[in-house]
Amino acid sequence: MPIVSDRLRKSSASSGSSKDGFLNPGSVQDGSSVRFALLEEDAFDYYLFWVQEVNGKGRKPIRCTDEPTPEDVSKLIEEANERYENEFTRPLGRDGKNFEPLKMAASIPVFNHDTEKVQVFEWTQSTITEALDKISQMEDYADCMTEIDLVLSREGQGVDTRYSVNAAPRRKNTSAKIKKAWDEAQDNGFDIERLIGGGNPFESSDD
Repeated sequence: MPIVSDRLRKSSASSGSSKDGFLNPGSVQDGSSVRFALLEEDAFDYYLFWVQEVNGKGRKPIRCTDEPTPEDVSKLIEEANERYENEFTRPLGRDGKNFEPLKMAASIPVFNHDTEKVQVFEWTQSTITEALDKISQMEDYADCMTEIDLVLSREGQGVDTRYSVNAAPRRKNTSAKIKKAWDEAQDNGFDIERLIGGGNPFESSDD
């Protein structure tokens, strides 16, 4: 079963760990890689844009399930201002004239073999989407994406950054450890859809 949805695949065609709970491609060092195991078959996709503090350098991601209109974007920024008790605006892109673009993004829970923790793997890069889509549709892996490992590698920096994803056999003697970590996360209420609205997938609003 392909882990990539139709709309994520179309967006791709047209177009390491930063926090304990997240595994982001940008945090993987140039020339290095990270090995992880998928914990679910399907990725959760959405639209994403960033906002930046008006008086500061702090940035926050804004995620929404449907493509936002300009009016939606303004409302989402207002909600972020209230949520984080700060004032945010959309930063300009590299050209210094237009806002950083809205992107299609996706997340999926994974077990990071380096940290031995459950994390949320989030990406916007089309090369990663295409690689995952290709692997998940290969006959050898189509029905067992949660039973193998994946290796995300990075080469280059800045605009020259290139990512690749390759399938690998499950690391020996890790299946029980992976299951235990994932069971604990689910027992504690893990819900990846909390990303929408600025929530933490590992913590409910009642915690």
